[in-house]
Amino acid sequence: MSEAIITVQTNENAKKKTKKKLFSDFREHKTYYFMLTPMIVFFILFSYLPMFGVYYAFVDYDFSKGIASKFVWFKNFEFLFQGGFDSIIWKLTKNTILYNIAFIGLNTFFQMSVAILLRELTYKKFVKTSQTLMFMPYFVSMVIISSIVYNLFNYDFGVINSAFTAMGFEKFDFYSTPAVWPFIIVAVEIWKGLGYGSVIYLASIMGIDESIYEAAYVDGASKWQRIIHITLPLLKPTVIVLLLFSLGGIMRGQFDLFWNIIGQNGFLLNATDIIDTYVYRSLTVNFSMGLGSAAGLFQSVFGLIVILTVNYIVKKADKENALF
Repeated sequence: MSEAIITVQTNENAKKKTKKKLFSDFREHKTYYFMLTPMIVFFILFSYLPMFGVYYAFVDYDFSKGIASKFVWFKNFEFLFQGGFDSIIWKLTKNTILYNIAFIGLNTFFQMSVAILLRELTYKKFVKTSQTLMFMPYFVSMVIISSIVYNLFNYDFGVINSAFTAMGFEKFDFYSTPAVWPFIIVAVEIWKGLGYGSVIYLASIMGIDESIYEAAYVDGASKWQRIIHITLPLLKPTVIVLLLFSLGGIMRGQFDLFWNIIGQNGFLLNATDIIDTYVYRSLTVNFSMGLGSAAGLFQSVFGLIVILTVNYIVKKADKENALF
């Protein structure tokens, strides 16, 4: 009995100390807390309050009844999962994940490669010019990029078909051939993000102690050996953190990329439709609030499971590089 009383008193003392420490920290850093307020309000307004919208995933939404629409439990999910591997949600999930795997893998490879090459170059003006030219596509609006893509691949007056005609070949109808669009979309995504990503990796490489490279050079290590045994191992924490962030959004496609380039072209939907575009089309074209919300909820839950799983694996392999 006495041990239980001691335990309760210990817990109460610990709570009092925690409260005291919190208030003490607030008084000491009140300016920082004040500066954080807009960000906290932003997250509450745009990230947490919209969560109440998950309710619509369980109703047969009627615009005339609003929130009082008929509650149908999991009927919307049943519709999405109907047909097993031929179901709508399976096709959307497969497209979304495969595109994101291609984006993450190829972006990481090309961005790291470019950063390492820039690090090895000694003519600084060329390095700065290359960085600027590669960074510029990142700031170009996706609307403009979609216009460029359209003018490249259009059947009647596109640049590529004009070149085919000039060389004596037949025209190729890109906009009626779904198989080519995964390659085009991945190429556009890599081109747009190459400069931004390579700058992040280059900044990480520039933070490596130069004396390590000098010691390796004195020991006779070649450039390739320095890259393999110094640069890549020391880049690992940066790669893991960026990979975790990317995997967290593996269920979220690049909506602006897909919507602006593909739009509502029915011929290409089987190869290019992802969860984000389906949700948008459900809400604005088909006016199916319930199905759109159900697909969005599935996307969020699946994404959360993925990031928890990956973080757990990273934590087991290397605790210091885990996010939480």
